[in-house]
Amino acid sequence: MKRLLVIPSIDIKDGKTVRIVQGIPELNCKEYGSDPVEMARIWRAENAKMLHVVDFDGAIEYPKRNFKIIEEICSSVIIPVEFTGGIRNAEDVKMIMETGISRLSLATMAIENTKEFTKIFNQYGPEKIVVSLDIIDDEIILRGKRKKTGLNYLDFAKQIADIGVERLI
Repeated sequence: MKRLLVIPSIDIKDGKTVRIVQGIPELNCKEYGSDPVEMARIWRAENAKMLHVVDFDGAIEYPKRNFKIIEEICSSVIIPVEFTGGIRNAEDVKMIMETGISRLSLATMAIENTKEFTKIFNQYGPEKIVVSLDIIDDEIILRGKRKKTGLNYLDFAKQIADIGVERLI
């Protein structure tokens, strides 16, 4: 029998935990639990087996302002933390890996700079690097659902599977 692992997501914007609806922060959802580190502890207390942390500031604006919060989350819980949002180059990857995350989910880099993505993927492998795809009407979209790519998600999935990617989000 196959099992499904539900992974709670902690969405961070302006250093706070926010509720995001269908990946769109612009719907003016109220912040809740405000402190992302405390939210990670709450999810762990609720028996979460892993956390998925999304840096919406990074995904849209590309700052690294939430890296310290990610590091605090990783040191506050004893479960794996998967991260996504705003990672664009090898230096970013090195910095975010140093926070203690267990897995990095990339999107923009995989699409816009496949050569750099392949180099990073080969360095860290399929257990540490996964690809996340936001899809609307079969088309991959990037940067917080603000940029259309013109790429069909199935075509792209086959392309990155050839590189060795084993997991898509």
